[in-house]
Amino acid sequence: MSATDEVVAKPRRADAQRNYDALLKAASRVFAQRGLDASLEDVAKEAGVGIGTLYRNFPSREALVVAAYRTGVEQLTEAARTYLDEYSADKALELWMERFIGYVATKRGLAAVLKTAAETHTELFTYTRSILLGAIDMLLKAAAEAGVVRDDVAPDDLLRAIGGICMVSDQPGWEEQARRLLNLFMDGLRYGAVAR
Repeated sequence: MSATDEVVAKPRRADAQRNYDALLKAASRVFAQRGLDASLEDVAKEAGVGIGTLYRNFPSREALVVAAYRTGVEQLTEAARTYLDEYSADKALELWMERFIGYVATKRGLAAVLKTAAETHTELFTYTRSILLGAIDMLLKAAAEAGVVRDDVAPDDLLRAIGGICMVSDQPGWEEQARRLLNLFMDGLRYGAVAR
């Protein structure tokens, strides 16, 4: 078990959990705004804690990035159920894909660190891929059962497709282009849907 895995697994007191959560939120904001070159002192300041508290929770920059990544993916997958509870199945799928694209766009600066981390944290990346595919499967099944999208799309196919849409996020005006591509993709998912 790596130091990062121990950080993720260790139980915390309520105040320590608040600090941990604040650091993860702050890291996501700071890294999204300033890139991975942002100082860890900036992250600690944004979280309202001292640098010692940051290092007690995350012994390295990589540990912080990996924990922020895991938490972000878990929140993204939890949003699938929330959207299904609040919207029609096709709207839930569309909103979730929009959120996924937005999430990936804000994390592009983390790619290099995550790629390096993937070599030593294979269980984490297997886990996050698994829960992403589970969320997609739930959304696709609900939409197919409602007869609003076709029923022959595999979760992995959808993940690859929205991953492709995310590739435009490094260009000026990418948000508008991503929305157009997402609309085209949704039209393709709806084509041939069979009402049940």
